[in-house]
Amino acid sequence: MITKNDIRIYTTKDCGYCKKAKMLLGRYKAKYQEINIANKEDREEMASISGGIRTVPQIFINDVHIGGFDQLNSLHSKGRLKDLIESK
Repeated sequence: MITKNDIRIYTTKDCGYCKKAKMLLGRYKAKYQEINIANKEDREEMASISGGIRTVPQIFINDVHIGGFDQLNSLHSKGRLKDLIESK
């Protein structure tokens, strides 16, 4: 399960949006745990905690489901991503 003060990103190896999300988090020098869902258990965990969503990336910050790259980028564009990351 996701714990407080935690950034997790569920990915697959060849996902372009996963790479973009990691690059965006990298701009903030954010440390995150990457979980490749090639493993069935990790895939099921992601679906369970994201409300059944099975697409990647799925991003969680401080126990909050952010969504995918589009949602992460929207937070960045609105200037809210930095606050979420730094609220640790």
